[in-house]
Amino acid sequence: MQHFFHAIDGRNWDTVAEFIGEDYRDPWDHDRMRLLERLREGFRWVRGSTIIPSDALVQVETPRAIWIGKINVYSSDDGVMQFLDEHVNNLPAPFELEWHHVSGKPWDWKLVRVSNPAFQIPTEMY
Repeated sequence: MQHFFHAIDGRNWDTVAEFIGEDYRDPWDHDRMRLLERLREGFRWVRGSTIIPSDALVQVETPRAIWIGKINVYSSDDGVMQFLDEHVNNLPAPFELEWHHVSGKPWDWKLVRVSNPAFQIPTEMY
């Protein structure tokens, strides 16, 4: 997980793309390509970002694993921090990231779904 979050923080979109499965789908109607577009668009505004997961729990039922935890996103821009606190950091429900093990390599997991019933993408973001 840390490598995935560090790749987003570092704006290393090729590495981020390697973590996301071709069959990615989420409740906000994103497929893999749309998720990558939205991450690039959104993090363009989050200067000096740091993504910090907390209270994480991992449930593994190979070939599937669910990571459940809070995700806090920080920015060096105070105006952006207010938005992040309102829309991400103070959510009452944790995020769930579903990963699938896709090969015999122990490290070869792909993200196939992200969900959080409390997370809403603001309409101005569409």
